[in-house]
Amino acid sequence: MLDPKLLRNQPEQVAAQLKRRGFELNVEQLVGLEAERKQLQIQTQQLQNRRNSSAKAIGQAKARGEDVQHLLQAVSDLKLRLEGVETRLEALQGEIDAIAMGIPNIPHETVPDGAGEADNIEIRRWGEPPVFGFEPRDHVDLGAALEQMDFETAAKITGSRFSLLNGALARLHRALIHFMVDLHTGEHGYTETYVPYLVNAESLRGTGQLPKFEQDLFKLAGEHDYYLIPTAEVPLTNIVRNRIVGAEALPCRYVTHTPCFRSEAGSYGKDTRGMIRQHQFEKVEMVQVVRPQDSWQALEQLTGHAETVLQRLNLPYRVVALCAGDLGFSATKTYDLEVWLPGQKKYREISSCSNFGDFQARRMKARWRDPQTGKPEFVHTLNGSGLAVGRTLVAIMENYQQPDGSIRVPEALLAYMGGVEIVE
Repeated sequence: MLDPKLLRNQPEQVAAQLKRRGFELNVEQLVGLEAERKQLQIQTQQLQNRRNSSAKAIGQAKARGEDVQHLLQAVSDLKLRLEGVETRLEALQGEIDAIAMGIPNIPHETVPDGAGEADNIEIRRWGEPPVFGFEPRDHVDLGAALEQMDFETAAKITGSRFSLLNGALARLHRALIHFMVDLHTGEHGYTETYVPYLVNAESLRGTGQLPKFEQDLFKLAGEHDYYLIPTAEVPLTNIVRNRIVGAEALPCRYVTHTPCFRSEAGSYGKDTRGMIRQHQFEKVEMVQVVRPQDSWQALEQLTGHAETVLQRLNLPYRVVALCAGDLGFSATKTYDLEVWLPGQKKYREISSCSNFGDFQARRMKARWRDPQTGKPEFVHTLNGSGLAVGRTLVAIMENYQQPDGSIRVPEALLAYMGGVEIVE
């Protein structure tokens, strides 16, 4: 959520900044609602003052032994008028809040202009795509030949966009999870955290998935207002919701492994082949909660932590700065890591690392106490995949494939594979 004072005092400037990301802010509507709100507040204060003066006059009249019936009637009339104004003010404030909840974050000044993915800017590359002496296959063909990746059985069990792994390939998937969590906790200073896979609506509002993106979520039927998590960003970030974190506790760095569940609404027909875009997938997620003055350094650091995973696995990748039109709803700046997939002959996203500024913190009322002022202020939040496990498995299969269709296990994962060096 944007700073309400910014929306009230500088709506035109906010609208100009949001236009960079393709969002049209209705300034006229906002200004009109704000003018009415101010007028109603003035009326409320005036009526409250008149009610208080009348109540005082009643006391004085009673002390003099005068008839106070007409004064009592006046107070009653004032009370009814005040209740009506307060009811309208409450409804109006709810309308303003609802609009504010649907306004995305302002792109940072360093975010490049652009309308979509084609306008993102490559920042750097690492590693060289492998050169094969044969035509490389994609992960679907490789998995089928190994008889360790089965989409048909998964579709029978559940439906489309689910997968079933078995044997050494399933172990390789699990090895990736252990490797990533060990790396982030052992070298990068994150606290391993176990979180619920179901969250309530307030948690999703806090990180920006609700109300705008409810169609992308899986909501449970029944008496509880629960949703399956679309990403571990939601439960991890909500750890600090409605809290004032001590300065000595910052930065907070959390990492967890969870399944993620997404309806993929609006993406029908896109990436339907294989494991690239599924309704259920695994991620190792990193979240940082930091002091405002530290958040930009933290974004570079967090992005580097995700890059380290790819470097240790010797997977070629590039870092891309998202343009304003491609930013996620809550992000003020995002770097995407894209890994090289020989089967597709292109780089594909494997991690997004974002700084949200105080956007999520305002929605969550997550604050810290500045020791210099002694006052609570909003924290800044960041998150990044470290990494998406299924896509990392796909990248290993395609980059480490052998002429006979077997998969060589990356050296960094051998300690987790129980002696398996080749998936065959």
